[in-house]
Amino acid sequence: MSVQITTAFVEQYKGNVEHLVQQKGSRLRDCVSIETVTGENAFFEQIGSVAAVERQSRHEDTVRIDTPHSRRRVSLADYVFADLIEDEDRIRMLIDPTGPYSTACANAMGRSMDDVIIAAADGTAQTGKTGSTATDYLAAMTVDVQVGISPAADTGLNVGKLRAAKKNLDANEAEDNDRVMVINAMQLQNLLAETEITSSDFNTVKALVAGEVNSFMGFQIKRTERIGVDSNADDKVLYWQKSGMKLAVGKEPTVKITERADKNYATQVYTSMSIGATRMQEELVGYIECHPS
Repeated sequence: MSVQITTAFVEQYKGNVEHLVQQKGSRLRDCVSIETVTGENAFFEQIGSVAAVERQSRHEDTVRIDTPHSRRRVSLADYVFADLIEDEDRIRMLIDPTGPYSTACANAMGRSMDDVIIAAADGTAQTGKTGSTATDYLAAMTVDVQVGISPAADTGLNVGKLRAAKKNLDANEAEDNDRVMVINAMQLQNLLAETEITSSDFNTVKALVAGEVNSFMGFQIKRTERIGVDSNADDKVLYWQKSGMKLAVGKEPTVKITERADKNYATQVYTSMSIGATRMQEELVGYIECHPS
């Protein structure tokens, strides 16, 4: 073929994909703490809270405080995206940062990354010295589907539920900054329909419809259609403080472009990454039950 797959060509495409994954592909990557790791399993050390003790007299024995330690294990998994390209004009499109192949690859990687984060939020965390102890999601962090409406009834996202989520984090001494709420289009619509929202708050939330980054009641709001549902088919609108979630990256998206002799010398675009995620603190992660209509 006349189009040469040079090292520079591959590096250009790789750079495009990496940039798009971080900027557009994943909507939640910047909302969690990230750590680069090696190996199939990664361990993250945790130190519990302690309090200082009052000294009672001069020259007394030093009071030793045993700081509680624990750890979390994250198992990494590999994710791949591959496509075959035959037309030379399409091959040239690979190095276009706004081209369909770069965008499709970045979106595929980003969606997988978001799915891993979402699953970890209310999934079972692996804890203990060897990471073999199962720690379940803390049910007390769930905001009931009937909160925020009188008389009680199943309802979608409303101001009362946002207040309840905020109260849960406040009660657990979560930092005021870097709080995140992950909603879908239906729950955004429900929130916009709230008559209790003041005009200034309404304008802030309304900006989300245009895709602008904004916050509401201290939460940075991220919209995605990939949130899950509970056993009653209610949407699970996730919320957390950033330090409560961890994304382990074993390998950032890595790109290979090769000719496949077994495919009539078509050009194969192959991208892979290795990631895993875990909930780091049960008291900093929860979800809101929201009726899906």
